[in-house]
Amino acid sequence: MFIYLNALFVGLLIISNILGVKLFSIGGFVLPAAVIVYVVTYLITDVIGEVYGKDAARKTVQAGFFTQVLALVFVFIAIVLPAAPVFELQSEFETVLGGSFRVMLASLLSYIASQNLDVSIFHRLKAKHGTNKLWLRNNLSTMTSQLIDTAIFITVAFWGTVPLSILFSMIVTQYVFKLIIAAADTPIAYLLVGMGRRLERKKI
Repeated sequence: MFIYLNALFVGLLIISNILGVKLFSIGGFVLPAAVIVYVVTYLITDVIGEVYGKDAARKTVQAGFFTQVLALVFVFIAIVLPAAPVFELQSEFETVLGGSFRVMLASLLSYIASQNLDVSIFHRLKAKHGTNKLWLRNNLSTMTSQLIDTAIFITVAFWGTVPLSILFSMIVTQYVFKLIIAAADTPIAYLLVGMGRRLERKKI
């Protein structure tokens, strides 16, 4: 199960970087499309940390960082490669992936700060409560780290592209949205942790 969680974690990170270029609106509030994907990565690291330990969670975060760096490099190479005469979408390609490049940079900065904070808070609480109160460490670690993540990501990714009032609104709205998702995914965390523990017991 560990390898599948890692693969899902890294895959969702890359997908969120691509989706982050698009902004959508719900009830007058503006959000990057990445929000529907990226918040799930915190659930995955919490499950990995709960079942496989702090070191495993840290390694997953590191793997995600290096994967995003490689993705940045390959996106840059793809943009600067000379377009074939039959390829008539170079400007659109640059617009989408160029925006994605900036989103990936913003994601890297916010990622380093927030994901490591998430792991630290989660395992501090686990050291205090043992295997009890998974709901507390899952929610508290995610809610705290997501505040840092949201502020850094929105500022770097969209500074200068939208008015400051919209920028601030995006930070507040995205954070509230993430809080709701963090609370809602608690049953999923218990389900995945239970599955992981059962699989680990079978190996013994």
